Amino acid sequence: MIFYIFHLGFVSKFYIDIFRQTLLKNLVLDFQITICYYNTKYVIAYRRVVYLETLKIGQQLKSIRINRNMTLDDMASITGVSKPMLGQIERSQSSPTINTLWKIATGLKIPFSTFLQQQTAEYTVVDLIESNLVLEENGAMRAYTLFAFDPVRGSEAFYIEFDSGCYHHSTKHNEGVEEYIFVTHGKLDMLLNGEKVTLKEKQALRFKADIPHSYLNPYEDMCSIYNTIFYHL
Repeated sequence: MIFYIFHLGFVSKFYIDIFRQTLLKNLVLDFQITICYYNTKYVIAYRRVVYLETLKIGQQLKSIRINRNMTLDDMASITGVSKPMLGQIERSQSSPTINTLWKIATGLKIPFSTFLQQQTAEYTVVDLIESNLVLEENGAMRAYTLFAFDPVRGSEAFYIEFDSGCYHHSTKHNEGVEEYIFVTHGKLDMLLNGEKVTLKEKQALRFKADIPHSYLNPYEDMCSIYNTIFYHL
């Protein structure tokens, strides 16, 4: 849902309050309000925030551990997360932080979005507003999970926005992982093992992601991309 406000100088608090009240009346309880300048208009928009405690992370973590015939001690050893914390997560007594989830995913050598999966159907229609949102770099990078990791296809897909000046570094993925990037708006600099590649709007890039790589937007406009990651399992 996007509201367009035709004011060239500012968006007043009055309009923001009305927008907030409209969301609450429609039972949209968890949201973030964003103000941006788009196509000669100031825009007030909102995005739903999916909280980690609403996901069945504990069930998925326990299922992975049992399927691999691992004990909590085994999992603690390879993830660097303590046995008591892992147990609390499995029993849904504790909600893990993003950093903890990354450590678990890295240790288990599974995609991060494994923990964000929802029930599958014969087909899936995704709306960015309803998608899972992960904020990085103090909110300057916004990653929406379009399609969470699919073990059959061995892939996951994201829509990502980088504000002007945003820099995000990614350590190398597991061997054989590939990333595909398509720029939908703006320009993006990619640093692939130290080598810079500049992508313009409507350009695509495929690269082996088992090397250090970074995403940089030194340009004035916001940059948006589609990012698909393929895992050779």
